[in-house]
Amino acid sequence: MKKILLIEDNEEMRENTSEILEMAGYDVITANHGKDGVSLAAKEDFDLIVCDVMMPELDGYGVLHMLSRNPVTAKIPFIFLTAKAEKQDFRKGMSMGADDYITKPFEEIELLNAIEIRLRKNESLQKAISRDAEGLNNFFSEAKGLSALRELSEDREARYYRTKDIIYQEDTFPQALLFINKGKVKTYKTNEDAKEYITSLHKVGDFLGYHALLSETGYAESAMALEETELLIIPKQDFFALVYNDRDVSHRFIRLLANDLEEKEEQLLHLAYDTVRKRVADALLLLQKRYQDPNEKEFAMPISRENLASLVGTAKESVIRVLSEFKGDGLITTNQSEIKILDTQGLEKIRY
Repeated sequence: MKKILLIEDNEEMRENTSEILEMAGYDVITANHGKDGVSLAAKEDFDLIVCDVMMPELDGYGVLHMLSRNPVTAKIPFIFLTAKAEKQDFRKGMSMGADDYITKPFEEIELLNAIEIRLRKNESLQKAISRDAEGLNNFFSEAKGLSALRELSEDREARYYRTKDIIYQEDTFPQALLFINKGKVKTYKTNEDAKEYITSLHKVGDFLGYHALLSETGYAESAMALEETELLIIPKQDFFALVYNDRDVSHRFIRLLANDLEEKEEQLLHLAYDTVRKRVADALLLLQKRYQDPNEKEFAMPISRENLASLVGTAKESVIRVLSEFKGDGLITTNQSEIKILDTQGLEKIRY
């Protein structure tokens, strides 16, 4: 049963609306003012929030603002319910991230239809994206709901790269969002001495280039295919229309940016304070986390010692020495460029 939070200061309206929703099969929790509603939203899991605009102390706009600052409550679909029908009030609510705006008096079916549509759309967006072209198209078609944008994304261009092909270079400007449909990609930075440092590893289902698109700057790093790779190209205007016009999509990419920031901070801490032995163990576990097939019990992948050294942030000779130690300890085996992890727990003990 879907749980709805109803925030309404008018007792008669609150009781009548709650009764309508309960008769439609929803579990309804009510709050008689904005502050109580914000508190309830933070404590319980709600599938949708219906909120009046004109309330004392904290109005509906204030409620939406406070909820949007909390990553947990920001993703909950939000519908304004109010007697104010002026266009400027409608625009204000929608620009703040509201998903719908229903004016009083309203027909019961109007409210129920709006709620059902939002719940169905949000449920689709919360499902994990299948890591292929079909999954990407489903993500965009569910997210935007605009016919013009659907036409843009249905006929998506694919580009193919061979191993070691450059996908984009640092300081060049992006024209599209990139989606990895097949293959593996590394992003990296190069210093004045032409030494390379891998900043991240990417796999099927990952997006590339959204940092530069959102900040409207050049790429902060370069990208290269680690193996035969297929990228799907999402036009820049398509991406911006989704981010700026669809709250669910913008939240998804905000979460991606937040996760990237956390990973980069942790990576810098390891680089600054950990021994080479710990950093090599950390790099191997990162490769396993990113690329291991869930159906396989053991992890093995070919990776050049140069790439592994770039990921660790040390000389190739140091990586070779540590790998030899790990091999002697029974943690890994090697076959030319391929590294197979035999003892994940052993590597984790070194790391920590």
